Amino acid sequence: MATIGKLSATFADNLKLDASHTENVESAWGGPLALPPGTSGEKFAKFLAGVGDVCGKSEITLVSSQDQLKGGWYLEQSKVHDMHSIYDEDFFVASAVVTPSSVPQVQALVRLANEYEIPLWPISIGRNVGYGGAAPRVRGSVVVDMGKNMNKVLSVDEDSASCLLEPGVTYSELYDYLIEHNLHEKLWIDVPDLGGGSVVGNCLDRGVGYTPYGDHFMMHCGMEIVLPNGELYRTGMGAMPDPTQPGFDPDAPLHEQPPNKCWQLFNYGFGPYLDGIFTQSSLGIVTKMGMWLMPNPGGFQSYLVTVPNEEDLHPLVETIRPLRLQNILPNVPTIRYITLDAAVLGHKKQYVSYEGPITEEDKRAIEKKLQLGRWNFYGAVYGPPVIRDAMLSVVKEAFLKIPGAKFLLPEDMKENSVLHIRSKTLRGIPTYDELNWLDWEPNGVHLFFAPISKVSGDDAMKQYEVSKRRFEEAGMDFIGTFTVGMREMHHIVSVVFPRGNPKKRDRAVWLIRTLIDDCAKHGWGEYRTHIGLMDQIQGTYSFNDNIQRKLNETIKNAIDPKGILAPGKSGIWPSKYDKKQWVLDSKVEKKF
Repeated sequence: MATIGKLSATFADNLKLDASHTENVESAWGGPLALPPGTSGEKFAKFLAGVGDVCGKSEITLVSSQDQLKGGWYLEQSKVHDMHSIYDEDFFVASAVVTPSSVPQVQALVRLANEYEIPLWPISIGRNVGYGGAAPRVRGSVVVDMGKNMNKVLSVDEDSASCLLEPGVTYSELYDYLIEHNLHEKLWIDVPDLGGGSVVGNCLDRGVGYTPYGDHFMMHCGMEIVLPNGELYRTGMGAMPDPTQPGFDPDAPLHEQPPNKCWQLFNYGFGPYLDGIFTQSSLGIVTKMGMWLMPNPGGFQSYLVTVPNEEDLHPLVETIRPLRLQNILPNVPTIRYITLDAAVLGHKKQYVSYEGPITEEDKRAIEKKLQLGRWNFYGAVYGPPVIRDAMLSVVKEAFLKIPGAKFLLPEDMKENSVLHIRSKTLRGIPTYDELNWLDWEPNGVHLFFAPISKVSGDDAMKQYEVSKRRFEEAGMDFIGTFTVGMREMHHIVSVVFPRGNPKKRDRAVWLIRTLIDDCAKHGWGEYRTHIGLMDQIQGTYSFNDNIQRKLNETIKNAIDPKGILAPGKSGIWPSKYDKKQWVLDSKVEKKF
């Protein structure tokens, strides 16, 4: 893990650098900050020389300076380390970043990695904030940035309301494409809280949005994948050639063969359904993905329900469950705590002058100022006016049975309100406003804690009480939301702390690792996490002596015997890696 100081000649000779390449690979003169495990500098330089022949030397960025680990934010994110690090900033650091431009280049890159036994860490665009960003789990891995050059909307089928995308297409770019082609009124997209993320990347991490199409993996249809041996694979109906398609040529390169016309229409094809094993996994690099778009339902209406007290979370969730099951709440609604909405609209110091958790008195003052409750439920109804009006009347009647509840429409709120922001999101319009809550703490960074529970008042209250108690113990503000799926809830809690403050970072790490164990005792497991927490969470899925992990490792070793792709992803370690050396200790001493 030491830096390399005597390899400049080796790197220069093997990479055949000249002045035209030094802008992107200038750091090659001194070698990377971290080499891949078990790899000599000379071997690594030869690998990069091969990569340069495949992708072009200008598509390689070597990581050799601590300066490359400074700065960056959501829209100009670091591709070489985690900007929201829970360890030292160079703990999860890449040796290099490679930006391929085509499927054959990705295939050749994977084959080279097998030849030299170099671990690759594929990303779409690297905006996986709160979960590790673009950083590799294994220090010294080569990050494969699939989004820089492979960023095309390949097709949009208006009749079937579907599209085919490359990994670099963001929600904002897909929305702009629909506007440019005059399709945005006919076809809606589903967006997460921030519009700058990759559509493919978010789906592969099983992320969520907030329209009726909010379960993103449920709405994907068909993938093209480069397997760990470099072979090209298409899932579902994509596995069947379609000679009726224009331009079909059985002798053409596989990646150029036109897809089956049903590839984005029917997910399952024939035989075992394998799409799921490529989500949150290390079994392939996705080069194309189909997604279903939402036909314009005839309009929509957003609304807000506020409740005044902490304990009102219980009746709020109990009211939501039957309405969600009956599809009267057709979308993915959210129940947001007052501090989350306050953070979207201002810095903590705009509300209070002290550090530590906000007092009850000051929470009440914030609620009054922002026209909000202690818990704030954001939802929407969809369809023609007659359907919307009928559903709204049912919704309003149900929620106003809760004492103190208020029902508000956007026109009832001040223009600068979270309801106006959420209205865009619920309509499928990408925004960036939710970035503001990172500024709750000066120079803020964050971790997401995301356990799953039943949609019940008892579970919601228990999860909140467990979390709030630990936040108070850590001297931090609870900032969280319940995102209600079809039959479960994602309790998404944000642990915000100031960048560059080791003491507060240590508190945050203690907090989230303690919460993981607390929730496991109640049977609540996280659905997604930071790369530094993957081992701990994988360990909580321990039924039958961790059979889930064992089966995943068996599959991993079978199709990726050299452990090339994303070793350690989701706590799955190939046999090449000694888990005793690589699994991160989840026991964190309380130092405050």
